[in-house]
Amino acid sequence: MPLTRRDFAGRSALAGTGVALAGSVGALATAPHALASTDTESAEEHGTDTDRHGGVGVGYGPLVPDPDGILALPAGFSYRVITHSGRTRLESGEYTPSNHDGTAAFPGPRDTTLLVNNHELKGPRADWEHPVPLTEGLVYDPAASGGCTVVEIRPDGRVAEWVGLAGTSTNCAGGSTPWGTWLTCEENSDRAGENGMTEDHGYVFEVDPADRRANRDPKPLKFFGRYDHEAVVIDPKRGHAYLTEDASGPNGLFYRWTPPKGFHHGPGRFRALADDAGVLQAPVCYDSGGRYVDDLSRATRTGTVYGVDWVDVPDRDARTVEVREQFATGEVTRARKLEGMWWGDGGAYIVSSYAREESPGPGHDGQVWFYDPRRRTLTLKVRLGVDRDPSVDGALDGPDNITVSPYGGLVIAEDGDGFQHLFGATDSGRTYPIARNELNIGTADEPEYSEFTGVTFSPDGKTLYANIQEPGIMLAITGPWKRQRR
Repeated sequence: MPLTRRDFAGRSALAGTGVALAGSVGALATAPHALASTDTESAEEHGTDTDRHGGVGVGYGPLVPDPDGILALPAGFSYRVITHSGRTRLESGEYTPSNHDGTAAFPGPRDTTLLVNNHELKGPRADWEHPVPLTEGLVYDPAASGGCTVVEIRPDGRVAEWVGLAGTSTNCAGGSTPWGTWLTCEENSDRAGENGMTEDHGYVFEVDPADRRANRDPKPLKFFGRYDHEAVVIDPKRGHAYLTEDASGPNGLFYRWTPPKGFHHGPGRFRALADDAGVLQAPVCYDSGGRYVDDLSRATRTGTVYGVDWVDVPDRDARTVEVREQFATGEVTRARKLEGMWWGDGGAYIVSSYAREESPGPGHDGQVWFYDPRRRTLTLKVRLGVDRDPSVDGALDGPDNITVSPYGGLVIAEDGDGFQHLFGATDSGRTYPIARNELNIGTADEPEYSEFTGVTFSPDGKTLYANIQEPGIMLAITGPWKRQRR
């Protein structure tokens, strides 16, 4: 049974900072060269700078610079470029679209691997050199630039790519479903007539990587709400969908959608639902003393646990007022830049990318929370300190896309200041580098490195896929993966 507000407050003394929860990933804390400044736990418990950058006992050692200037990896690891915007081509002949974002890998027929790749392209098509091609039957709004491509990797290494969805806007993190499809999220809520759009945006769409016919005549899943969507996960046991909103002024929300009674999930079944099907709700969090929490940035210690209640969204299609603005102060709990999510360990891992002067709580450069649907609690797993000197490599900040690793713990894509990394975090909180982006898209005097996106493992766990968003490169990383020590 879930904890009630009274139960939660009464039991808080059992665990000091919160209730001990099930789940394989322990409390994590990282910061530039030390722990987050407000975290009082020992470096031995939560990992040190040495752990993160090649120490003994965790990870794979220091990163080796890449002579080709793309990806630094530990010794023994290698990468392969799978798609490259403006260089590789689709089956239809056009170049691979740019701005790769959220991605998931699925087992395909005849031992192939299928990946669905979001392309975060906003605004009119004329603004982009390589928008998603308007493939007949797969277009939602012919004025929009974004969408998804499907990438097929065959056992002999050959690659094919085709359009899965076109005419959508700002396709960001998304999420996979238990039945093998991809839910792509529009992080843009332009109405028809705004910024050249001819249809309303701010929706979720379903893309089937294995059945091209299932993707014809795209239908927005309006029951998930219209707002700046970031990511979505499905609870395979209870059927709920959880969704994040990347927004500010006011900060965004973490949503739960409950399907209508009697609904059974499966490929294509969302299409049959009415636009107002199910119930969309926003969270209200309270601390161990039963006190209301207005923003997740208030948490300063890993291991903090908040109880969660859910309140209905009045108008999920935001006909006159944006969804997050429909709640008065004190009615919901917000967070700045709610980003990637991944389902694992019986719950949802949720990224809140950073909180600085724009948020009410103490400044930080990112959090990862774990939502336990059985107990209805949120637990702070990762808190990253503010990167004071982005010109120096070593700090980890700005978590974004995330996945649960088959080797234990998490793998996180960085969208922070300065250098950008893929990094891992063990069950006990020790962190280590996996890759560093060395593709300078700036100048020699003012280097700039694009964020990592789309981190996901192959179905067999042997390959880690990730994207460099700009110009848009999908990479396959292989090497001596091993289970990480706690």
